[in-house]
Formats: sequence, structure tokens, C-alpha cells
Amino acid sequence: MSAETTVVHVVRHGEVHNPDGVLYGRRDGYHLSELGRRMADRVAEHLASRDITYAVASPLERAQETAMPVAKSHGLTLHTDDRLIEAANVFEGKTFGVGDGALRSPANWRYLTNPFRPSWGESYVDQVARMKAALADARDAARGHEAVCVSHQLPIWIVRSHFERRRLWHDPRRRQCTLASLTTFTYEGEKLISVAYTEPARDLVPPHLLAGAKPVKGASKAFGA
Repeated sequence: MSAETTVVHVVRHGEVHNPDGVLYGRRDGYHLSELGRRMADRVAEHLASRDITYAVASPLERAQETAMPVAKSHGLTLHTDDRLIEAANVFEGKTFGVGDGALRSPANWRYLTNPFRPSWGESYVDQVARMKAALADARDAARGHEAVCVSHQLPIWIVRSHFERRRLWHDPRRRQCTLASLTTFTYEGEKLISVAYTEPARDLVPPHLLAGAKPVKGASKAFGA
């Protein structure tokens, strides 16, 4: 690896203990489950031989707990970056899914008017801006080496979609960002040259969470000079 090549691995946190099925979003108090801790250990094992010199995570507990095994295995201090946080969502604290009546409630209709923004939470454009800035700072902190950033599914998918020039509005079932997955951005200097995707803990992910995931063409994509 040349001195100017820097790799930034963006990890989605592991499974969360959430027996009530709440949309927890940015709420405090949601920790990794026992399975989630196994996923975090698996990610650390996967990255054990990599040249990781910087580790940073979203401030939420599940992200911090996923990042800690990686930081420990490389003897690093774990940093926190608020820009890696989950997307804001007005339905935090509620159960919001098919069959629970949420879509039939008139009180919620005003939040469902524009799926392209989206109208129920933080805009996709704002997520791109903060995630790009967080990744750039991680890249600079690990210049010539590798960094690990632990974040959340939607922000990771949105910034990847931006870099790969896909539209930002999308079917959530088509996100290629399963639990404890790595979306890896490789830079030459400040220029992004490739994006890759791996799932080191795929065998640990409950089948029902994989059933709706449809692979996206181009799990590894290089960008022209």
C-alpha cells in the first residue's frame, strides 16, 4: 500500500437487544444483544490483520459496543463522532411496521407526504453531507493506513449511494448493509477510487433479516481516474 492510499471501513453495528420491536433511532439505552456482541467480535477478527490506526463510532451505545473490540485488538483509543449517528426519525420510540396500524393513523399522515426527502426524518442530502465529512476526517486521521468507522444502516447506505451515483430515495428492502457488514471506501490522497462491501458475520445474522435483502449489482466498484 502506498503512503497516499487510505482505506476507511464503515461498519454497521451488530444486533440490538430490542424485545419490544421499538424503532429506537437515536434513543439512548439500546445495547447490543448477546448475538450482537458475537457479531462485533467477528468484525474484530476479520480486521485483526489490517493496518487499522484509527477507530471512531457514532455516540449511540450499539455503535460504541461494536467498535470497541476492533479498537482493543489494535491498541487504539476509540473516538466518537456525532456525524456518524443514526438518521433522525419522527417515529422514534414507536412500533412502526406493516400491520401495527401506524399507517392508518391520521396523526402520522403528515409525515408521509414526501418519500423522496424523506418527510418523516432527516433529509438524505443532510445525511450525505455529514457522513462525507466524517469519512473525510477519518481518512485524514489514518492517512496512508486504515480507519474503522461504526455507524448505522441508513446513513451508510445513503453515503454509498451518493458516491456510486444512485438516487438517494430507495426501497429500504434493497439496502445492501446488513448487520455487522463493512462498506469499504478506498482513497488515493483525497480521491475516492473504489467502494467494496463484505459481510464477515453473515452466518450469524438471523435468516428473517436476510430474507428481504436483495443484492445490489456491484458489491465492489472502482472509479475511473
